[in-house]
Amino acid sequence: MKFTKKFISLGITILITSFSLQAQVWEVGAKVGGAGYMGELNLNNPLKISGLAAGVFVKANFDPYWGLGFHYMHGTISGDDAKSNLTETRARNINFKTPLNEISFQLDFNFLDYFSGGGRRNISPYVFGGAGGLVFKPTATYDQFYRTYKWQSEGQSQRYRTYSLAAIYGGGFKARIKNTSFSILAELGFRTPLTDYLDDVSGYYARKYVTSAQKPLLTEYEHAFNIISDPSINQVGAVNTQRGDGRKRDSYMFGTVGLSFSFTEDCFNFLKH
Repeated sequence: MKFTKKFISLGITILITSFSLQAQVWEVGAKVGGAGYMGELNLNNPLKISGLAAGVFVKANFDPYWGLGFHYMHGTISGDDAKSNLTETRARNINFKTPLNEISFQLDFNFLDYFSGGGRRNISPYVFGGAGGLVFKPTATYDQFYRTYKWQSEGQSQRYRTYSLAAIYGGGFKARIKNTSFSILAELGFRTPLTDYLDDVSGYYARKYVTSAQKPLLTEYEHAFNIISDPSINQVGAVNTQRGDGRKRDSYMFGTVGLSFSFTEDCFNFLKH
């Protein structure tokens, strides 16, 4: 996909630039944890975990405070109206499951002079911000499994894009494992993508296919479209009534713990020989 290739190229360019700036300490690591989302099927709980997440990163630490990293994260988010405490939400009966693949570059700031940038402290809280490229493909299960991103489930004239830019922001805490080059970390990061379709829900109910005396049976496509666009109990969603929550964007988050290894340029040059 052109979008993904362009973003990877940008990340590689940034890392090459970082090499030219002669960063003192490099860091590689991996993270695991959970993923969650805020949108039409989770309106009020930004910390709700609905799937697993994992990722890897490489970072250039310019000094004890500042670092620039290139990250890859994979996670899954999901939601199900049938499990809601609200009667009207259960009646809507939408569900979804969406895999997320994100590449990003993130700028970190340590509040203390942390060792991985040549500092003296073995612990530090930190914050980070950046930008990412996201690929997402919503699915749902009703009478069968559906790749809902392939359907114009709200009557759109064309499919929505299953990729987006995303703003990234968050914070965490890191600690050096005593007398080693390893660090453990715990962080919580939020993302705001430029899309409202992480859950395949955004706008209004579409016009459904109906039977008539001239057409007593629906085609397989028409039957599937009716289910995907309006899975509500007894299909009560009237055309042009609200299907989504009116907000322009969904959001998602990763809560993770991780392990990283830091090494100096001298160590890197030694490994090359």
